[in-house]
Amino acid sequence: MAVDAAALATWALTAGVFVLAGAVKGLLGLGLPTVSMALLALWMPQAEAAAFLVLPSLVTNLWQAGPWREALALLRRTAGLQLGMAAGTLGGLLVWGAPAGRTGVLLLGLALIAYAGWGLAGRAHALTAEQARWAGPVVGVLTGLLTALTGVFVMPVVPYLQSLGLDRAALMRAMGLSFSTCTLALGVGLGGSSGMMAAGGGWTSAAMLVPAWLGMALGQRLQARMPVLLFRRCFFAALAVLGGWMVLRA
Repeated sequence: MAVDAAALATWALTAGVFVLAGAVKGLLGLGLPTVSMALLALWMPQAEAAAFLVLPSLVTNLWQAGPWREALALLRRTAGLQLGMAAGTLGGLLVWGAPAGRTGVLLLGLALIAYAGWGLAGRAHALTAEQARWAGPVVGVLTGLLTALTGVFVMPVVPYLQSLGLDRAALMRAMGLSFSTCTLALGVGLGGSSGMMAAGGGWTSAAMLVPAWLGMALGQRLQARMPVLLFRRCFFAALAVLGGWMVLRA
């Protein structure tokens, strides 16, 4: 009975993490892998946490990327970025294996803090079409490498997408599309390099779809009522908090 009670408590804690992470994602368009990795790593290995978040992240990101007519137009516009993220993630996992190192977590946390401070200061930079074309693959590869190191795919893809001059709806859609690419590559890489998805992680990942979806639905209801300026401030403040959390973890 003690073993069953402990297992039940672990499942309840894991589900609670995904409700919280889904709510953050529904509100801000990102944060599910960052929040879930940060909290799950308190009681499980980083690679196991990364395996658990694959399906909740993929499904919620695909939902966020819709409707697909607009998503396909964004996919064509960011094709170099998407290919770079897939290549960087798979290549990084091939070289380093499943996420486990603290150096990548520290670097990503510091980058999030710096970017959040820059955003809260009100500075913005828009890329020209030519600049965005050549920068996309480079940003994609860097994002993929950080994904392989940390299991989190926020930097530097988010500031790149913001530099494209998209409105809030298109930005949310583009983030969902880009995060889907990283999640697919992460799932394929984890299945091939560590076997985590086949070793029970896949079933737990599927079970966490429900709490993640519920949390995202709650977050989206809040976001729909939020003014643009408040949304921007919450967006960057959340990045700063997540970055600080990752630095403390590392």
